[in-house]
Amino acid sequence: MTTTHFGFESVEESDKARRVRGVFDSVASRYDLMNDLMSMGLHRAWKAYTVMVANVSEGSKVLDIAGGTGDLALAFAKKVGATGQVVHTDINEAMLRTGRDRLLDAGVVLPTTVCDAEKLPFPDNHFDVVTVAFGLRNMTHKDLALKEMNRVLKPRGKLLVLEFSKVAKPLQKAYDWYSFSVLPRLGKVVAGDDASYRYLAESIRIHPGQEELKTLMKEGGFGHVDYHNLTGGVVALHVGIKC
Repeated sequence: MTTTHFGFESVEESDKARRVRGVFDSVASRYDLMNDLMSMGLHRAWKAYTVMVANVSEGSKVLDIAGGTGDLALAFAKKVGATGQVVHTDINEAMLRTGRDRLLDAGVVLPTTVCDAEKLPFPDNHFDVVTVAFGLRNMTHKDLALKEMNRVLKPRGKLLVLEFSKVAKPLQKAYDWYSFSVLPRLGKVVAGDDASYRYLAESIRIHPGQEELKTLMKEGGFGHVDYHNLTGGVVALHVGIKC
């Protein structure tokens, strides 16, 4: 039996995807509201920074993995124009459906597909940019997912991983108190689900830190990797170039 982490709990690998799916099925309808409340609106600035660093232009091809409610996909669609392409994907159908509806409400129609980041259904050397925001830490085999992201990128293509990371030490105690005391209560009040938000806090602690993820990306085939700490390391944006 092979086990992996589900928050602080050890579970069978075959069971993790089902349990993660259950978390996001539960929170999909309130996901955007909870993001605003949890981050005090900072997630919007983090994502805007990601779009800026991506530096896509008219005609670019972008793959948004774990695209959820579609905020990054919408921002990229405005950048690539009519001659470009943004593919909006997620492994969770409820999240993807919420995102698709949001995009349609904004008057934007994008290719939208349920897919597993560890087995991407796209050809080699196809995209200029691949992004994954707050989704990598939920993947069972991060190494396989990163290799797949590398595979579908064109040479000199860019991967951007926006993810919660290791906070600066002076902020650690306050951040832990907020994560394990305030966040589950907020989830209970707003989304009617404290357990899912407790899992999200735990999953952040299990996820590789800045340097660990940089190494993992290099092992996944990226010739150059750098990262940008945001909000004292609460979040880091890792940027990998396929050489």
